[in-house]
Amino acid sequence: MNVRDAAVTTLMKIGQGGAFSTITVHQMLEKRAISASDVGLFTELVYGTLSRELTLDYILEPYLAKQKKLDPFMRPLLRMSVYQLFYLDRVPDHAVIHEAVEIAKKRGKVHVSKVVNGVLRNVLRAGMPHFAEIEPAAKRISIETSHPQWLVERWIELFGPEETLQICQLNNTPAPVTVRINRTKTTREEAIELLLDQGVTAKPSTVAPDGLEIERGSVQKTDLIDRGYLSLQDESSMLVARALGAEASDHVLDSCAAPGGKAMHIAEGLTTGTLQALDLHPHKIKLIEQQATRLGLTTVRAEALDARKAGERFEVESFDRILVDAPCSGLGVIRRKPDIKWTKRPEQLEQLPKIQRDILTSVLPLVKKGGIFVYSTCTIDPTENEEQTAFILDQGFDFDASFAERMPESVRHLIGDRAELKLLPTTVGTDGFYIAAFKKRED
Repeated sequence: MNVRDAAVTTLMKIGQGGAFSTITVHQMLEKRAISASDVGLFTELVYGTLSRELTLDYILEPYLAKQKKLDPFMRPLLRMSVYQLFYLDRVPDHAVIHEAVEIAKKRGKVHVSKVVNGVLRNVLRAGMPHFAEIEPAAKRISIETSHPQWLVERWIELFGPEETLQICQLNNTPAPVTVRINRTKTTREEAIELLLDQGVTAKPSTVAPDGLEIERGSVQKTDLIDRGYLSLQDESSMLVARALGAEASDHVLDSCAAPGGKAMHIAEGLTTGTLQALDLHPHKIKLIEQQATRLGLTTVRAEALDARKAGERFEVESFDRILVDAPCSGLGVIRRKPDIKWTKRPEQLEQLPKIQRDILTSVLPLVKKGGIFVYSTCTIDPTENEEQTAFILDQGFDFDASFAERMPESVRHLIGDRAELKLLPTTVGTDGFYIAAFKKRED
């Protein structure tokens, strides 16, 4: 299949059906409709266009104002083509326009291809607009970096305009591909050699001790994930198991475990202990079980259960350590999932903390006295992080003084008296993440 045609189809599915970008891209790649040499360009076209959607529409708008109606494929095609014209330099401008016209001919009528041709040539002739003239700052950052204005305004209030601009700009750059090694099967050094044998170059990641960063090649094309040597995971996410610090014999609860990356990382360190993994959705429990089988882990017990009902299912003080990786807005992972910024709404930032609070209320009594509790999210919003931490401290917990000792040196300097780690996407180059560790009082 033509890679640009496939990208347009994928963008249409994401835009029209509300499908998640990562799932839709994965499904297209699974069909093997894209040649191996075009996988990089395909993902770049999809994620790049999604990331720049607002900016691309701003550029296109003057040339589409007189169009009464666009065929469904036209806007994704025009966005993708303008993205290539202004943000990619690997394809000549005339080739971008030619490809767009050919796709329009194939999908539409002759007059549609003429519209596409005319719009793109006018856009190219006019060049990139001058965003500096847009006022106020929130609107300018919103349009120039393609983020919803309400979100930019919120971040300016929280982090200031300079940090907000940097976060937004970073969200539009490709995230590094990182994998976690399964230490029950391999070491970082051996995994690098095994990858090299299959044409993939990797190096030790800089933040997480169990991580590798892929420098060249596709790790998905090797057999090392299927064989359980490696798992795709961001470095910040890899820090959660280390924050929990489970002993080999501990009885551990991961109350919101799917898709299972952190749960498996914890289970890889257990020998005689157990990892009880819960998730609301039964089909996701199958994913967790498949992950455990793939990684060769026998200590995982997966069960479909709403974490808000965990208190009805398990005895009080029955777990040595508990992780709540809470359902959250995901505003720290926009770089990997650009559609998040278009699907989230301000009102969700009010609803999610209520769900998080209900989960905490149910789960916190299950921690043994003297046991460890870790709360984490992949968002950077205080209402989902620090405000929940304040609640946990009121429920008979203190910050865990040994937290910093368990964390790698790469982030230890970011941890103060409070046993919490706050990572903006700009902090160390990982996803935005929040991790806090607590110890239950024994009195």
